[in-house]
Amino acid sequence: MARLSNQEGLAEWLPRRLAEEKPVITVIGDAILDGWWDGVIERLCREAPAPVVQLRRRDFVPGGAANTAMNLAALGARVRFVSLIGKDSAGQQLAEKLAEGGVDTSHLVAHESMTTTTKFRVSSGGQIMVRLDDCAAEVQADALGSLAAAIPAAVDDCDAVVLCDYSAGTLEGPAKDAIVGALGPSSELRRKALLVVDAHDPARWSALVPDVATPNAEEASRLVGAGFPAGAARCPSVEAHAPGLLAASGAGAVVVTLDRDGTLTLRPNQASHRTWARPEAEKQASGAGDTFVAALTIARAVGLPLTTSVDLAQAAADVVVHRPGTSVCSTEELARHLGQFADTALTATELAAQLAPHRAEGRRIVLTNGCFDVLHRGHTRYLNQAKQLGDVLVVALNSDSSVRQLKGPDRPVNQEADRAAVIAALSCVDYVTVFDTPTPIPLIELLKPDVYAKGGDYTPEMLAETEAVERCGGVVSILDYVPEHSTSAVLARIRSAGDAF
Repeated sequence: MARLSNQEGLAEWLPRRLAEEKPVITVIGDAILDGWWDGVIERLCREAPAPVVQLRRRDFVPGGAANTAMNLAALGARVRFVSLIGKDSAGQQLAEKLAEGGVDTSHLVAHESMTTTTKFRVSSGGQIMVRLDDCAAEVQADALGSLAAAIPAAVDDCDAVVLCDYSAGTLEGPAKDAIVGALGPSSELRRKALLVVDAHDPARWSALVPDVATPNAEEASRLVGAGFPAGAARCPSVEAHAPGLLAASGAGAVVVTLDRDGTLTLRPNQASHRTWARPEAEKQASGAGDTFVAALTIARAVGLPLTTSVDLAQAAADVVVHRPGTSVCSTEELARHLGQFADTALTATELAAQLAPHRAEGRRIVLTNGCFDVLHRGHTRYLNQAKQLGDVLVVALNSDSSVRQLKGPDRPVNQEADRAAVIAALSCVDYVTVFDTPTPIPLIELLKPDVYAKGGDYTPEMLAETEAVERCGGVVSILDYVPEHSTSAVLARIRSAGDAF
């Protein structure tokens, strides 16, 4: 399979390019049928002081591991789904909906002793009133044996495997043994296939040495036996436990999902990578984490860098979290979401007006600037660091004419509108503007940032902007310099590769 370039950014065309690759991805895990029942409440029942919900709508959709499979199929993957369901109406409905979504259900095991897990949520006016769970009290050994028998063929010659273990009892005994046998670190499959573990207890699968584990904050907390504080202190606390999380999960990378606070990616001997969610008004959404795992997996399966894959996954989760119920993010929906960031660069005056309410609420404004021509890992690492210096990150892009003056007549490679759209799509970036002056000093004087961040081998004394920043009451922060990831170095490698043909 072709591999996408390591220099891909979050452009509108990227989801379509991922779908064109059509990777084969096997999802193994706990299937759920999610029921979303909605109605109106106008009275209390006679028997008890409980509301009567007059149902107006009944929706059933695949949930749990089945939702991960549906999202992968919607993003263009060829998906095989391995799970255990009952020979009941819920199981039949779940299998039908998976097939309608383009998921291969030939490895889905229906067993007479099994009850298909179903979660009924009853809501009114956007508020869930009650959830009713129907599931097997115990998964029988013969059912687990049937599931185990389906696993080898399902994972044969696939590009990635997602292990979704929600502790529902289906990935136990012979089923677990079959997974370990097929996906162990020394197995032939693992020489080419990506393994992503999305489990309530990732430590159960640490012997597999997965490529990526994706616990949420609560699961990560249990993994290392430490409570993570709420608010701004949570990410530093999670980051401090990176060695323990990596060791306990056995994973090459741990991506901790933090709900409204985005995600934190941890790897050995590397800087952490943060994403920021874009939450709106509270909605009764469910399964955004499944969407995140699906988008992360397909991106990694076709060769995108982990940090780019995580950024793309955050964008996909942002699409579904704004909808009620359990839903999926399709290729076209993700492309439209990324496309909305085009033409989003604000004028300096518009930007100042947008920042005024933030400043009034006491939020710290961080300003940085640069060409950001061919986006690479050095850029995203730098911008993530800049975001963590405050609350609102503003990126000022050099105009095309100023890039030519700084870099030469053959630059920029990408025009300012395209550069602005890609930078704006990053979850850590709040606002983008373009400036055409020799230095950003006029912009600094207008915006009066609390922090001016600059990347490179500078000191504050070397920067012409320092005086203006300090005069406006701000501070200058010098961030990491990553010369091996510079745009010039990237272009040099591209030209060298071209000369070889």
